[in-house]
Amino acid sequence: MSLLHKVALSFVKNLGPVAAKALIAYLGNEEEVFKASPEKMTRIPGIGEKRAVKWDFDDALKQAEKELKFIEQQGIDVIFYTDHRYPKRLKNCHDSPVLLYAKGKMDLNPPHIISIVGTRNATDYGRQLCHQLIEELKQYNVLIVSGLAHGIDVAAHKECVKLNLPTVGVLGHGLDRLYPAQNRATADKMLQNGGLLSEYPSGTNPDRENFPQRNRIVAGIADATVVIEASIKGGALITAEIANSYNRDVFAFPGRLGDEFSEGCNFLIRNNKASLLTCTADLAFSLGWEKNDTNKPVEQFMLPFDLSDDERLIMDILRQNSTPVAIDDLTLKANMPMSQLAMNLLNMEMQGYISSLPGKTYKVN
Repeated sequence: MSLLHKVALSFVKNLGPVAAKALIAYLGNEEEVFKASPEKMTRIPGIGEKRAVKWDFDDALKQAEKELKFIEQQGIDVIFYTDHRYPKRLKNCHDSPVLLYAKGKMDLNPPHIISIVGTRNATDYGRQLCHQLIEELKQYNVLIVSGLAHGIDVAAHKECVKLNLPTVGVLGHGLDRLYPAQNRATADKMLQNGGLLSEYPSGTNPDRENFPQRNRIVAGIADATVVIEASIKGGALITAEIANSYNRDVFAFPGRLGDEFSEGCNFLIRNNKASLLTCTADLAFSLGWEKNDTNKPVEQFMLPFDLSDDERLIMDILRQNSTPVAIDDLTLKANMPMSQLAMNLLNMEMQGYISSLPGKTYKVN
């Protein structure tokens, strides 16, 4: 389909991503969106006459023609939501952008992605936590995402650059500028292993209303969001709330009582909006991650001799699956009552043969 029409969608004023996807779904493709009459659009559920008449598609096409020249000159990649390169985790969010502008060398669908957010007024405590977390995350082949703002954001990106860990900064403006400008040197280094991402075309200023929108990408693109330091008000807590709304895991490091930039983290933990995080191992265990160890010798599995017949059956089922198995699936595959299954699972976990993971799933140790 036409790149011009894909880019033009980002210039249509008052057309959000949910409505844009509805138009494409009902009309067939993005080109048909620009050909359809307002009358035809009003018949699409959720659109209506008042919304359809506000969209100026002709003007959007004219602006897109100029944008294509900028994209070509600056080596910017355009990733449409139907593209296989589009971040699959983000695509599952109902309000994900229709289009992303990307600059750099990035894989947005690696096995593991963590978003790191926090206050712009990072303390030494916060920066040290950031350093320790990212240093320990390197063994898991993880992509780190943040917002390239002052404080915790840029500290996370700098640590990744230092350790040669891929990192992506999500911006609240077009890729023709950088805000804050003081982070330009870090952003340039990120282009070699990661880069910059935005849903906004060139010419878009870093206006206040853009950053909550930016935060939904930070939250939706990752497996989990980690809040390192945050005050009770600010973008980090907004990102955590959005991540919760997407049913993504949120973790927060606790802080000392009374510290302004730990109040937000303590609030999230106290109100069960984030899991308490004390070390990287907590995070990896909760997400069911395995360490990346390509030199680890292949071990021959020996079935424990002290298992009951029921437990051996459960062990066989778990071994046959490369990913953790939900308890509901286990009870069907084992043809075992839930109460009996739960008792066996608890016994096997107590003996160290299996581990329970979030979502009532289980795997062999």
